[in-house]
Amino acid sequence: MYRSQWIGRWGKEVALRLDAEIREGFETFRALVAEIDCDPQPGGHLYVAHRDKKMEFLRNEAKVMREVFGYDARILGRDEVHRAYVKDAETFGALHEPDGIGVHPLKLAWGYLRKARELGVKVRPASPVTGFETRNGVHLLRTPGGTVRARAVGFATGGYTSNGMHRSLDAKIMPILSNSPVTRPLTDAEIEATNFVTTQVITDTRTLRFYYRRLPDNRVQIGSRSSITGADAPNPRHMAVLVEGLHRKFPALKDIRIDHSWWGWVDVSHDMMPRVMQPDPREAVFYALGYGGNGVSFSAHAGRRMAERIAGRRSRAFDLPIYDSPLRYPMAFGALESRAFAPFRRLGQRALYRWYWLRDEFL
Repeated sequence: MYRSQWIGRWGKEVALRLDAEIREGFETFRALVAEIDCDPQPGGHLYVAHRDKKMEFLRNEAKVMREVFGYDARILGRDEVHRAYVKDAETFGALHEPDGIGVHPLKLAWGYLRKARELGVKVRPASPVTGFETRNGVHLLRTPGGTVRARAVGFATGGYTSNGMHRSLDAKIMPILSNSPVTRPLTDAEIEATNFVTTQVITDTRTLRFYYRRLPDNRVQIGSRSSITGADAPNPRHMAVLVEGLHRKFPALKDIRIDHSWWGWVDVSHDMMPRVMQPDPREAVFYALGYGGNGVSFSAHAGRRMAERIAGRRSRAFDLPIYDSPLRYPMAFGALESRAFAPFRRLGQRALYRWYWLRDEFL
């Protein structure tokens, strides 16, 4: 959700408080990144209009960000984007947001793991929970190596959260596949041809958006949606969609080699906003989920907030919508808010993907 949508849904006062919480979360993330070797690329975020008609939307968001929330958000014309950032052939202009840091997410994850273990935390990354039940207030979590007894349980498993693991999470997350290839390093001539002088994170205004950036070793990473199902994820046609998008944006890279690629699940909530909740106050079960692809930054702060809730601490922030309303069945992929419709959400997703593509490219 955009900040203008926050105001429309919750009112200006709540939107301002929610923004303050998001800013605090970014500072949490910034402080952690400063302590971990994860190839940080600061400077902000470039939100690129892939069609001319999207500029009105960006101008309105920039105005809201400046006048209501006090950000130094700027609208850039096509020529300025090409001259000062990158020569993206699909650019009609952009909104520049000052806050944003690109990172190497795997290095960041390993950094979190090291810091946790240095604090004495026992981490078992190769021990999945295969079953969950509660007896007399004690939670019993089955794993391949035995059963863990716990007074409190926190779910922070993103798009890999099992539907049947706990009733409060049953079908409440819609896992969406995201795919991302990485090119070989650009030559000096290719950097000059694309004028890829920025290392800031870039996204475009498609609903099925592309996100892309130049990495520290001069490779280009681009990502977007992938297949509907995990079984179809290795199909090369999904990679072809991204490579074609790269070629449209940067014709000079038409023959560039792809060196790496990966795909994985993103946890999408019913309103594209995260939730950090204790769904039942009578039960010590908590979750921090629903980032919709934007969790690298805010999940660090969400984890801190979930830990505070587990420890019984109170905060004024906990009356904000992301902390006091539970996940619901994602209605974007089902006509009714009902668990019975969960098996049919993939059919709805397939239809929506086609509609979004038509709207993004032609309507």
